[in-house]
Amino acid sequence: MIKKLMLLAFVVLAVSCKNNETKEGYVITGSIDKAVDGKTVRLRNADLNNSFFVDSTVVKDGKLTFTGAVESPDLYVITIDGMVGGTPIVLENKDITIEFYKDSLQSSVVKGSHENDIFQVFKKISDPIRAKNETMGQAYMAARNTGDTIQMTAIQDEFKKIVDEGNAKNLEAIKKHNDVVTSAAILENLVQTKGIDLDKAQELYENFTEPVKNSRIGKSIAAIVNASKATSMGSVAPNFSAPNPEGKMVALNDIKGKVTIIDFWAAWCAPCRRENPNVVKVYEKYHDKGLEIIGVSLDGNPRQPNAKDEWIKAIEQDGLQWHQVSNLNYFEDPIAKLYNIQAIPATFILDSEGKIIAKDLRGADLEAKIAELLD
Repeated sequence: MIKKLMLLAFVVLAVSCKNNETKEGYVITGSIDKAVDGKTVRLRNADLNNSFFVDSTVVKDGKLTFTGAVESPDLYVITIDGMVGGTPIVLENKDITIEFYKDSLQSSVVKGSHENDIFQVFKKISDPIRAKNETMGQAYMAARNTGDTIQMTAIQDEFKKIVDEGNAKNLEAIKKHNDVVTSAAILENLVQTKGIDLDKAQELYENFTEPVKNSRIGKSIAAIVNASKATSMGSVAPNFSAPNPEGKMVALNDIKGKVTIIDFWAAWCAPCRRENPNVVKVYEKYHDKGLEIIGVSLDGNPRQPNAKDEWIKAIEQDGLQWHQVSNLNYFEDPIAKLYNIQAIPATFILDSEGKIIAKDLRGADLEAKIAELLD
């Protein structure tokens, strides 16, 4: 839980941004301790599912500069070779100054627009949570090492209360500052981590100005909310099709049984591979009674030298005898987006009418549910 909530602290540190562009491009001017001279500084986008470097420069006399242009404001991160972490920034076509702290890039001060002023609002909410996350995380690990489950639960409950209070403040700030991309970034994170009701998320999204709605993050929120509603309990699972290992297109609607499991996994995903023997056991026991499974692989991780070969090898090694499909496009897979997949393994269980009746069951819980439906 604590690891998951660290993402919120990181996203909140991004600078907010207004969409009234009056310049043709941006100029980022940074200052840092001259001891950093000669190190390479890199600017990259902050979309973790589609990350790429935009530009690089070298520190000289404690100074650095980036110039360029963006079509619309978005989240970026500046890193320095050999240093831990990075400085989050919303890049827009304005003059931006950054005072880098070499011992804590994440705490660097970004100035240059109204949006950077609004950033401070979110930062004041985030900083106490981040500090508590560090100290309470250490206490949690200590309790786990000694097997003190009572203390572990107490720490979890206390930290959840802190996060809930922070989220309430974030929601107020998001509603008030509806013209900045940072507000959209915070809302996106809350939706992804299921920290907000979908109806409330949609209400806040509708309150955004049109430029924020049309930003990459705004569009992402709309897609996530729509996908979450489309795959809510009781909904008919959206149909999809994708190529199997032989290149033949396989559609969900063509293979559904009395009970169907949609299993999102990948060859590179260790928890998925550990769960596969349990799924194999369930399939072998209940396939003849009407169970069908379709595996949707999110292989295509940039670190995979040959994603298709690794996918096929994993299918063979784990003995996965059911239908398998993949676009080999990692989390950018259109099926993953259709089902709002933020992490794997992830499963959806469908009844004979194709309605979603359970999600994310594993091991004994998965077998018990399938037994309930088919025995």
